[in-house]
Amino acid sequence: MRMRRWRKKRCFWAENVPEIYVRYHDEEWGREVHDDHKLFEMLLLESFQAGLSWLTILKKREAFREAFDAFDVAKVAGYTEEKQKELMQNPGIIRNRLKIRAAVKNAVIFQQIQREYGSFSAYLWGFTEGKVIYRTQKELPTHTALSDEISADLYKRGMRFVGSVIIYSYLQAVGIVNDHEPDCFLHTSSKACG
Repeated sequence: MRMRRWRKKRCFWAENVPEIYVRYHDEEWGREVHDDHKLFEMLLLESFQAGLSWLTILKKREAFREAFDAFDVAKVAGYTEEKQKELMQNPGIIRNRLKIRAAVKNAVIFQQIQREYGSFSAYLWGFTEGKVIYRTQKELPTHTALSDEISADLYKRGMRFVGSVIIYSYLQAVGIVNDHEPDCFLHTSSKACG
């Protein structure tokens, strides 16, 4: 008697794609993140993704980790013009001067928010009173009133490359919004990953 191998059902975008995308879906996307270090990493990566595919960012993630001092927000906030010029020469990352400058400025503002709220996590999760928002497949927008509100607040504080679409993607990535499809094996699982 042959046993059938059970195959996990995933969100449509994680089917028939490179393994790095499948791992990201299975191990990170949509899982609650409360760790400021991880929240900064994802904010930096999402801001660099603007206009590009997420797969491009995933493939360059380790180069970003090395180039941006393991996403140490204090170090990134202190990057000098010389360090920014050095990053522009790094072929392993997205070499966009505006995005590099934004990463440094955003790190400074990230730290200001940490001081104001005790943590960036408290600030971010405060928008939903600490609750995960679950959506149905019919409700998969590119932005929402929540992402509009957070984006506007971050812009007002001086952050860049944090438009509502980028912020909505960020909210999905860090588990504030769980957009796993109803038949995905992770639909109701939002186990914390950081």
